[in-house]
Amino acid sequence: MEQYILKVKSVENATHDVLRITIEKPKQFHFEPGQATEIAINKKDWEFELRPFTFTCLPSDEYLEFTIKTYPEHKDVTNELLNLKTGDEMIVGEPWGTIGYKGPGIFIAGGAGVTPFIAIFRHLHSKNEIGGNKLIFANKTSADIINKDEFSRMLGDNFINILSHERDERYAQGYITPDFLKKHAGDPGQYYYVCGPDPMMDAMIDHLHQLGVDDKFIVKEEF
Repeated sequence: MEQYILKVKSVENATHDVLRITIEKPKQFHFEPGQATEIAINKKDWEFELRPFTFTCLPSDEYLEFTIKTYPEHKDVTNELLNLKTGDEMIVGEPWGTIGYKGPGIFIAGGAGVTPFIAIFRHLHSKNEIGGNKLIFANKTSADIINKDEFSRMLGDNFINILSHERDERYAQGYITPDFLKKHAGDPGQYYYVCGPDPMMDAMIDHLHQLGVDDKFIVKEEF
């Protein structure tokens, strides 16, 4: 699989622990919204530490963007990204399929699991095809909500947040349950897109089964 060495154009904070990194885009490079690739930092001792991350830009953008949660305590690639600056180099592989848009439905994300949905919603919005799609987004606190303002503009009342570690009158409090899904989702015969930490994904799929959703309507992120 071909790899590209590309310069970093910008590094900024999307939230207190999430970076938005933009880098150069190779000519003739194309991906589908929701796809991912493997990237590494082109520095000594890091160039072979490839990790999968999702493109969060539009395929038509003249740059590549990644929205990445950092874990300083892990002392790994995401921590090293905190030292990244404009002009540094990244190693980027070819795109590969992960989650993809199949039709209108309910998107269920936990934390950084929202990243494949960013490009999908941006793409739908660019074509005026958001329609009745909904995003149910679970986080610990309101400060953890990635792209909060953008999702609010794109989705309006169809952007539904729930917080597990904070009470905020603007949002639901607790965890996503079958009753919560039933209240906000409705029809079991539509698509349900699920992405988040493994335990959360397992719980969501179990909840959806309880609500009578067939596996053929469940689209999940798999690395």
